[in-house]
Amino acid sequence: MIQETPQLNSPIRNFDVRLSPTPRGARLARLLATEQLRSWGLPLDPAAHIVAELAYNAVTHGRVPGRDFQLVLYVIADTLRIEVTDTRGDRMPRLQHATGDDESGRGLLLVDALADRWGAAEGRRPRKTVWAEIRTSSAPEPDSLHFGRRGGLSQGPPR
Repeated sequence: MIQETPQLNSPIRNFDVRLSPTPRGARLARLLATEQLRSWGLPLDPAAHIVAELAYNAVTHGRVPGRDFQLVLYVIADTLRIEVTDTRGDRMPRLQHATGDDESGRGLLLVDALADRWGAAEGRRPRKTVWAEIRTSSAPEPDSLHFGRRGGLSQGPPR
């Protein structure tokens, strides 16, 4: 069921959908998020990439047959928060560095690089929520620009 909070002079915009824990559900999460962001007039990148990674992780690592995962998007002030909740609270995500030969293990590295903040929280058993936040303002604050460890120009505090 898709739910959207009415936008009648409300500073909070909210989108909520439950999806099947399948590759098709993960693709649908990205497509629905893209359309919702477009309807709100927000940039699609990097949010669409983050939704894709978190949804893929939910169906790959958080899948329990017969239990849906949930995608929530909401905007408060100039911050978009993306939340993906699955029913494998016993498997909390952790940032790991994949080697060159690994076929997976880079999803959270991508989320870490694209999001301003991200994390995971245990929910009501057996759930967990992995979340990411992105500032929606188009230009970074002048004092938030810095050169990152890899030599490229990046936003936000060093990680």
